[in-house]
Amino acid sequence: MSTLVAERQLVADACRVLAARGLADGFLGHVSLRVDDERLLVRCRGPQERGLRWTTPEDVHLVTLDGEPGDDGELGEWAPPNELPLHAEVLRTRPEVSAVVHAHPPAVVTADLAGLAVRPVVGAFDMPGTKLAAGGVPVYPRGVLVRDRRLAAEMVAAMGNRPVVLLRGHGLTSAGASVPEAVLHALSVDRLARLELAVVSAGGTLVDLPAEDMAELPDLGAGFNHATAWRHELANLP
Repeated sequence: MSTLVAERQLVADACRVLAARGLADGFLGHVSLRVDDERLLVRCRGPQERGLRWTTPEDVHLVTLDGEPGDDGELGEWAPPNELPLHAEVLRTRPEVSAVVHAHPPAVVTADLAGLAVRPVVGAFDMPGTKLAAGGVPVYPRGVLVRDRRLAAEMVAAMGNRPVVLLRGHGLTSAGASVPEAVLHALSVDRLARLELAVVSAGGTLVDLPAEDMAELPDLGAGFNHATAWRHELANLP
């Protein structure tokens, strides 16, 4: 536990942000961060499991892509999540990805089961989310526990090169070049799903943002879209 201190804190903070935002209300879900070609840090199940809201760096452990201890004695009483293959397969096949998020946002699951795709229905309200949705948010249509490489490969194939894939009747998987990016992608998809459900519940019709409006949306850069947004999320933590 004396190594990768800042990285463990980052993964722990990400878990707490997901819980605070309602994407992981219980004890299901996890976040990982690539360390090298063979190992990752991941939120593990501890002997006194309390859920993502109370994740500490002590819950974040170094393991191989196959789930073995990353260092001698690293795991102790902790165990990698059953769906570690979900993280490992994304990292194996997507070299540009450094972090993977898996969460169970109720609004995302509900919207998908209701037949609502994640669409660019807003504009400046959430510019990164709108652009993400415009590129497409695919769906892995199986409501299974992704606990082996076969199922993980199916999910990755459905995901393609997109940053987020929905898992029908299950949740979502989000990937990014950093932990904040992966978490913020998941938050945007959840925000859009909530908005779509609200519009439909109010009797409205979902309409994509016109192309001319999409073309007017600026890219405010990672310093604003990621760094400032991430500081905001951390500041909101209880």
